[in-house]
Amino acid sequence: MRRSGYRRGRARGDAGFVTAETAVAMPALILLAALLIWGVLAAAAQIRCVDAARVGARAAARGETDAVVVAREAAPPGAQVEVALAADTVRVTVDAPCGAPGRLGGLLSVRLSAVAVAAREDTLVGGGTAWPS
Repeated sequence: MRRSGYRRGRARGDAGFVTAETAVAMPALILLAALLIWGVLAAAAQIRCVDAARVGARAAARGETDAVVVAREAAPPGAQVEVALAADTVRVTVDAPCGAPGRLGGLLSVRLSAVAVAAREDTLVGGGTAWPS
């Protein structure tokens, strides 16, 4: 004997629920994927900032005049590089913007920065430890 509300073990009112659930869940999954990709891109840009600060500090510590240019080449696009010379140290700061992909770039923009400090080699004269030849 058949019941009036059921057809082959499934209720008649359930038709289309999978489509509706997918339509609700899919945009959330796409947004989550975009945010994860942006997180990976931001992490890669932060690593580039750290590397650029280190390269710039090494170049400035050796007394090279183009340390800012060297650091800017290693930094992400749009980065600002600042070199501060002290009596015995060099401090290089790299500051770069990192926007989210697509139209979210203005909303989720963050500033990444890195600082590196190195001892100045151009001021070391005598009295220091000699490097082995």
